[in-house]
Amino acid sequence: MSIGDVAGLIAAVAFVALVGFLARPLLRLADVLDETRASVKELTDHALPVLDETARVVASSASQMDKVDTVTTSAAQIGENVSALTSLVTATVGAPLLKVAAFSYGVRRALAGLRAGGQR
Repeated sequence: MSIGDVAGLIAAVAFVALVGFLARPLLRLADVLDETRASVKELTDHALPVLDETARVVASSASQMDKVDTVTTSAAQIGENVSALTSLVTATVGAPLLKVAAFSYGVRRALAGLRAGGQR
């Protein structure tokens, strides 16, 4: 064996040691990637039903909002009808009631004037 052969043998052993040294982190990286793949698969398996349920809830919410809109519209119409009825009652009963109150006030004043004039 010559010196070149020994140097080649040492270089080969060093290369095998280097490959062995680098193989361990690569194997650990492969394990980490396998765990990551499993975690992503599990997350996906759990996320898809949640997304489906969310879509159903949003659709149901839209339906409920339509019902609330109908109720709100009806309440607004009731408010308008009550306002119109109040105006009608005020116009119908209010003016004659005001005239009766003014007449009774006038009668009381006249009677009070007669009493005051008769006592003198």
